[in-house]
Amino acid sequence: MDSTVASHAEEHHELDPVVEYESSKLGMWLFLGTEILLFGGLFAAYAIYRARYPEMFAEQHRELDVWFGTINTFILLFSSFTMAMAVWSIQKGKQTRTVIFMLITIICGLAFGINKYFEYAEDFHKHLYPQTSIFYALYYLMTGLHMIHVFVGLTILSVITYLTHKGKFNENYNTPIEVGGLYWHLVDVIWIYLFPLLYLIA
Repeated sequence: MDSTVASHAEEHHELDPVVEYESSKLGMWLFLGTEILLFGGLFAAYAIYRARYPEMFAEQHRELDVWFGTINTFILLFSSFTMAMAVWSIQKGKQTRTVIFMLITIICGLAFGINKYFEYAEDFHKHLYPQTSIFYALYYLMTGLHMIHVFVGLTILSVITYLTHKGKFNENYNTPIEVGGLYWHLVDVIWIYLFPLLYLIA
């Protein structure tokens, strides 16, 4: 009798898959909204100081190596594609293909970080330090914060990839992969705004 009651109680408290899916996506969208506000504040600060010191921003942005930024832009765009393919693959029940696409996404994220490391090294070699000017302070703050988000994303994707390899996700349950994909796409979108602001606009 007790086991029957416990079984009914467990079924009663089990979360409906549809409810879990919608709740997870809503939670992630709310989180992404806070991240957009965070970077939105930095973009606003950039716009204000650029309006006050246009000559300084126009001159100092030329000290940055646009090729580093360009390479990283293509890396992240490609990683966004492979992440989308991973989501599509798991929705079709192709677990092995999903793992492959997610591994490629992770490799791209690591390549982005390595490229950024060498770019920072070159910047320091040219004595472009945060305390040098407002422009460089914003440059390091914005790209550094973005890099932290890349590392967080890589951690999330690594865990999800491992669980996918273990068969935890399939065509019927893949919410964590889709939610993780949303986070990674945010990382890509933020860089798409950072790249022209810091490297291209004279």
